Amino acid sequence: MERLDLIIITVYLLAIVVVGLLLQKRASKDIDSYFLGDRKLPWWVLGASGMASNTDIAGTMINTAFIYALGTKGFFIEIRGGVTLIMAFLMVFMGKWNRRSKVMTQAEWMHFRFGTGKEGDTARIIAAFSSIIMTVAMVTYFVIGAGKFVGSFLEIEPIYASLIMVVLAMIYTVASGLYGVVWTDVFQGIFIFAVIMYISVMAMSLVDLPEEFMVSVPMLDGSFTTIKTTLSEWSRITPPNEMNMPAGSTFEIYNLFGIAIMFYLFKVTLEGSSGAGGYMLQRYFAARSDREAGLLSLFWTSLLAFRWPLIASFAMLGIHHGLNPEYNVIADPELVLPTVIKHYIPTGVKGLLMAGLMAAAMSTFDSTVNAGAAYWVKDLYQTYLRPNATEKDLMFQGRVASLVIVALALLFSLTIKNINEIWGWITMGIGAGMFIPQVIRWYWWRFNGYGFAIGTAFGMVAAVLTKAFGGPIPEYTSFLIASGSSLVGCLIGTFFTAPTDKRVLFNFYKITRPFGLWDTVRNQLPDNILEKINLENRRDIIATFFAVPWQVVLFLTGMMIVLKQWSNVLSLSILLLILSAGLYWFWFRHLSSEVKVDS
Repeated sequence: MERLDLIIITVYLLAIVVVGLLLQKRASKDIDSYFLGDRKLPWWVLGASGMASNTDIAGTMINTAFIYALGTKGFFIEIRGGVTLIMAFLMVFMGKWNRRSKVMTQAEWMHFRFGTGKEGDTARIIAAFSSIIMTVAMVTYFVIGAGKFVGSFLEIEPIYASLIMVVLAMIYTVASGLYGVVWTDVFQGIFIFAVIMYISVMAMSLVDLPEEFMVSVPMLDGSFTTIKTTLSEWSRITPPNEMNMPAGSTFEIYNLFGIAIMFYLFKVTLEGSSGAGGYMLQRYFAARSDREAGLLSLFWTSLLAFRWPLIASFAMLGIHHGLNPEYNVIADPELVLPTVIKHYIPTGVKGLLMAGLMAAAMSTFDSTVNAGAAYWVKDLYQTYLRPNATEKDLMFQGRVASLVIVALALLFSLTIKNINEIWGWITMGIGAGMFIPQVIRWYWWRFNGYGFAIGTAFGMVAAVLTKAFGGPIPEYTSFLIASGSSLVGCLIGTFFTAPTDKRVLFNFYKITRPFGLWDTVRNQLPDNILEKINLENRRDIIATFFAVPWQVVLFLTGMMIVLKQWSNVLSLSILLLILSAGLYWFWFRHLSSEVKVDS
């Protein structure tokens, strides 16, 4: 890398650290300011921060790999991760349900739902430990992606590249908490957006893909093989029922594509209905009202739509690189991103681009670490170990917890071969072991804290054992083992123990007001209030059927514009207009009409 690029990157990284340190005072008042920004952060700041946190290097690399090898079909595979569609559920109802609880963490929420007795304590402790484990796994994923990307440019080992970024991000994350995370994310989001615009314009002006071209797919033995595809197939907006990936390819599991997509849709529907978690949920806990929870979701999703033109542009440039007779087809799809930057981006601009992508990595990293540390401080240390701890002590614990989470992630990263390996396990293994009890807790009054605890423990243990001893198994098998074990645990814990106290359930319902099997509890409310709640719930359910396809169409439209597939753009634009009208009618115009329950 040229000296000018290194100078630009260095100046940028130092600026980020300075911004974070300047916000230290704002975040050092107490743990509420440290982890939630005093719940006074504007919706547009939280939304912009969310977008920056979702645009990570690891995710960008793996999604570019999917689009490069499979075309827009690769977009539908990303549904497995949830981010593509989970925002639709958070936008319509899950965001406001979580905000209404007025808690700091998902684990603290367990006391709100199951009470402060033994039942609630059991659920809270299990939720805290499982969330910390998930945080370590997520940070491991980010470390691997960032290390692989940055290391290829600095020509150093990935682990050393990871250390550089981790140390810098940790300085402002540890010092300034959510204030530093959010405002540096906004600052970094500007860089990310500039990167998106530059790469998209470059791809559109430079690349005209031929009707036939070659791409490469990875094999199970670690090698790669080239395959021929057509532009019409590569850029289609409807997923096929079947694909013809070579035998022995890591993509062979997607050959029954229609079944795979239906499976991913089922999975993400459950996941979206569970309320998500981690850094995503933290922004809803920090929102000031139901209306602002909805607005931050809309802004977040709209900004996130720009990520997919960026990914499509990198994939196009990767294919264009392989068409040059001086080069070969890029063998490893996960190296398309760094290859494109090396060969297409001029000196100076490359430094700015690298700074923007490193910003994306750091914004995801800092959000995840900050949210993970909150589980230790709020849910374990303050609640059970030192209830009388001072704010100074709690702040210290938050910073130590952040350092420990990162250290563990760095150690685990040494055992992972590639980005897709860890991401597949997170989404289809450990994540699957957690979200079944997270779903049930919202919709069934009889589900209790012991059901949550045992279900989560069963699912997590199954996911870990499958990873450790199961060998290379299909993603859906890992998912079924983890989620099935979790469901069994939920039923055992619930039916072999007493129901949650009716007073706790009533308090939870009148504040949160979810739909589902709550008749036993909600009938205590006056009929006029129930009528308003029912109306809101019906609108939210209908709006969700508009929000899910709206989000998919929004993301696909941006990709088609970059690919210059104008007939697809026209079809998608018409569909987007129709879906937007439905979303406005059933959701947006009602954002300020929160039901008030005084009893």
